[in-house]
This record gives sequence, C-alpha cells and structure tokens, in this order.
Amino acid sequence: MNDIRDLYQEVILDHGTRPRNFHPMKDASHQAEGFNPLCGDRITLYLRLEGDRVLEASFEGVGCAISKASASLMTSALKGMTREEAETLFTKFHEMLTGERGGPIAEEVLGKLAVFSGVCEFPARVKCATLAWHTFHAALERKEGTVSIA
Repeated sequence: MNDIRDLYQEVILDHGTRPRNFHPMKDASHQAEGFNPLCGDRITLYLRLEGDRVLEASFEGVGCAISKASASLMTSALKGMTREEAETLFTKFHEMLTGERGGPIAEEVLGKLAVFSGVCEFPARVKCATLAWHTFHAALERKEGTVSIA
C-alpha cells in the first residue's frame, strides 16, 4: 500500500463486498426505505431502539460498493449509541463528505467512517455514501414513504 488512500479503498471494498449487519430484522422497532435514483442504490434500514439507545441496526438492499460499505460501517457504529450521539456522528460524517468541516477530519468521532474522506472529491458519490444516513434519520423519525436523495 502506497498511502492511507490505499487502506481506505481496501476497507470500502471489504465492506462493500462483505457488508456487516446485512440482514432483515424481524423485531425492528424502526424501519425506513431509501433510494438514490442517480445510481439505483436501494436500502431498507432496520433499527431496534430501547428508549433513546440504538440496540441493533441492520440493512438490506442493492447498491454500489460505497453505498453498501457506508451502510455496513454505519450500522456497526450506531450500535449502543444514543440518538444524540448518532446525530453528532451523522453531522460529522456529512461535514466530512460535503467539505463543510472547515478543518481536520474528526477521526476521534468518526472512527472507521473516516475511510470515506476521499469521497468528497467525487460529488456524485457523496449521495451514495449518505443514503444510509438519510434513511437512518427517516427510520428514527418513522417517516412514511421512501427517502429519495436525488
């Protein structure tokens, strides 16, 4: 590997081809559908909350490696978090992808999600990486219908 980008690409490919938490959840307390019409990515996100805490998170669907890897890493990161912690994580992730951070990547907050830092250089791929996150918000708020991020 030549640099950190090679490692990041390897992590994204690993999670994209062998996503974690990739299964339906029968006892989900929250669920939402997401769709990216620009590339055809589709996701169903499942959550099981107890009070304000995410106990379990899983997903199923079809999409590109970035979309699947983002959902895989997101569902792993969310487990055990409170809504407030999850909102903070979403904000930092979104800032990183859209270039709104105005400073260094908050790796201490993002953890493994920092592998998506290079996605901001490809604006069309930002929607692939954020589909799972917008679907997560819809699930938390129990929004009806499919989240579309065109």
